[in-house]
Amino acid sequence: MTIYPASALRTVALRTQNLHGANGNEPTPTPENLFQIINQIGCVQIDTLHMVRRSQYLVPWSRIGTYDPRKFDDLIFGPERRFFEGWEHAATIIPLEEYRYQMPRQRNLREHPNNWYNRWLNELVQKDFVSQVLERIHREGALKVSNFESDGHKGGTWWNWRPAKAALELLYGFGELMIADRVKFQRVYDLTKRLLPNWVSTSEPTVEERDRFWVERGAKALGVCLPRHAGDYTWMKVTRSRPAVKRLVRDGILLEITGELADGKTAELIIHRDNLPLLQQAADGALQAGRTTFLSPFDSLFWAARRDEMFWSFHKALECYLPASKRVYGYFCLPILHKDRLVGRFDPKLERKSGTLILRSLYLEPRVKAGEELIKNVASSMRDFMAFHEANELVIERSEPAIFGKKLLKTM
Repeated sequence: MTIYPASALRTVALRTQNLHGANGNEPTPTPENLFQIINQIGCVQIDTLHMVRRSQYLVPWSRIGTYDPRKFDDLIFGPERRFFEGWEHAATIIPLEEYRYQMPRQRNLREHPNNWYNRWLNELVQKDFVSQVLERIHREGALKVSNFESDGHKGGTWWNWRPAKAALELLYGFGELMIADRVKFQRVYDLTKRLLPNWVSTSEPTVEERDRFWVERGAKALGVCLPRHAGDYTWMKVTRSRPAVKRLVRDGILLEITGELADGKTAELIIHRDNLPLLQQAADGALQAGRTTFLSPFDSLFWAARRDEMFWSFHKALECYLPASKRVYGYFCLPILHKDRLVGRFDPKLERKSGTLILRSLYLEPRVKAGEELIKNVASSMRDFMAFHEANELVIERSEPAIFGKKLLKTM
């Protein structure tokens, strides 16, 4: 029985996420290359936090280095759009070719008024008001929440929406509306029939066909994983993903293998048949991971639950939702990838007016040494990270070990 080494599993996982290539060998950040990079990983999670650039812009940077975020926006909202905002792992940016796989969810929302989504939104808005909102967009074109007159309800967080916001989100969930643009991150809504290109298929799959597609998509993008991880990629419950995994294994599309984990134990894993040659190359040493970069805590590399611990002995921590007194690493820590290992993390804050990037904390993982090669590569990536954020000064407030921060600043 072949047992694939942990280093090979990590390398394949990075290769299928476009995180393997050595710095300096990135493709030119053209719109087509940006599309290909995101298309391979399937989708990009949208998030509101912006201590540095928002997560959806960090994900391409981690893979391609400094690029113009406006090119990515054009792929989502421009006249030659290739992506759309939908729901997959969470609120995500998805290739338009996959729009049809949103349709079963839209149908479920339309036809089952007692589900939690409809019950919650219907508490905020009357049905006749929803019709008025839709009619106004029909008549006037794309609109934001702020284009609707205030009705005296004070807006706030996700869970304190005004009726206009609730109506727009209801229509968006039903598939009547799409996101036409974002202005200062605020959604602009327009009719789906005006925005969806004619070449996009609207042939609705069954729920079973959709689930099979998503599970195969997840397994392929993850590279190698536990059977239940394939559903994690689209936040699918294991009771739903398990039958699709079994059918894909039966059909020879997903293959069962044995792999070594970071702790030396072995596990029964799955791999997409298209990725098996990559695993064999990695096991032979012909494919190696050579990239040093920083990852958003919302990066798709981490969507498979606890795989970071299984493969890397690393626990990705997102502590922004914890009280400050309970945080271990910081508010919005970015893991540091060096070759095939996750070696540390830092908690950044960009002072936009002064062009200063502040690392409120910087950590190396236990047993990782601040060697010359690591420092050199982290410094190179940090310079590119600063260029991407138009920052000209780096401040490190705390480093563990202290020598890591001192060496990094000296190399910068």
